Amino acid sequence: MPSGLFAACVPFREHRLAVGDGHLLAVEESGSPDGIPVVFLHGGPGSCCSSEHRRFFDPARFRAVLFDQRGCGQSAPLGGLHANTTAHLLADIEQIRQTLGIERWLVFGGSWGSLLALAYARQHPAHVSGLILRGIFLGSADELQRYAQGLDQMAPEAWQRLAAGVPASERGHLLHAYTRRLLDNELAVRQSAARHWIDYERALMGEAPLTAVPDARQLAKTAVQAHYLAQSCFIDSAGLLADCSNFRHLPAIIVQGSDDPVCPPVAAERLHRAWPEAKLQIVPGGRHSALAPDMAAACIAALNTLADQITL
Repeated sequence: MPSGLFAACVPFREHRLAVGDGHLLAVEESGSPDGIPVVFLHGGPGSCCSSEHRRFFDPARFRAVLFDQRGCGQSAPLGGLHANTTAHLLADIEQIRQTLGIERWLVFGGSWGSLLALAYARQHPAHVSGLILRGIFLGSADELQRYAQGLDQMAPEAWQRLAAGVPASERGHLLHAYTRRLLDNELAVRQSAARHWIDYERALMGEAPLTAVPDARQLAKTAVQAHYLAQSCFIDSAGLLADCSNFRHLPAIIVQGSDDPVCPPVAAERLHRAWPEAKLQIVPGGRHSALAPDMAAACIAALNTLADQITL
C-alpha cells in the first residue's frame, strides 16, 4: 500500500442520481458489494471526490459509497447554487442510502465533511453504525474569522497576498469581502478573487500557487464555498454541539492533525468536550490533507477499528 493507502481501484457501480431541483449527483460504489457499507463525505464546501479517496477503504472489507455534493465535481449543474444548502445535502445523503438499499452505514467525513457527518448523525442516528471524523470543522463564526483573517499565522506571507487582493478598507472583514467577490456577476472579478482565495488555501496546504487563471471547476468550487460561508454554512454550530446527546451512543473516532492549519485542533477539542465518548486521536505533526501518509494511516486504522466493532 503506497503511502499507507490501498491500491488504486475503479468503482464496481456508478450512478447519476436525480435529487430534485435540477440537481444530478455523481455517485459511485467501490470495493466489495457485500462489504461493510461506508459513505465518504468530501470536504469543501465546493470540493469533490477523487479516485485517491477510494484508497482509504480495504476493497475486500468495505462497500464504499462516494459522491460529489450539489454543484461539485462530476455532479450537475457544476457550481449550481439554487436549492444548495446543508439541509439539501443531508437529504441527498439519506436519498443515496435509501436508493442503494443500505440499512446502516459508517459515515466518514473530513473537514467540511465532518460537519455534514455530525449533522447527518443528528438527523438519522438509526442509520449510522459509526463515525470517522477527520480535521474537524463546525462552521462557527470563530473558525471562519480565524481562517479568513489569518489569525493563526500559519501562512503569513500568503495571507498578506490575500489581504492585498481587496482595498485596505475591507481588510478587516476579508470573509465578507471575498464571498461577495466570488459570487460577483463579473467574470473578471470572480477570477481575480478565486485566484487569491485558492492560492491562500494552497499555501496552507503546502502547495504552490496557481500558474493560470482559475478554470471553470475552480470557479465553481469557490462559488459554492462562498455561497455556504456567506450563510454561516446554513447551520447553528452551537446547536450541533448541543445535540451530540442525540447520537453519543454511536461509536466514533475523531482523527485530528496537531498542526492542521486549515482546521486547527481547537474545534476537535470542542467536539470532544461535547462528546467525550468519542475517541480523540491527535496525529502528532499531522496537517490537513487526509492523503498525507500519517493522516491516511490514522484514518484507515480508525475505519478498521469501527469495522471490527460492527462485525463482532
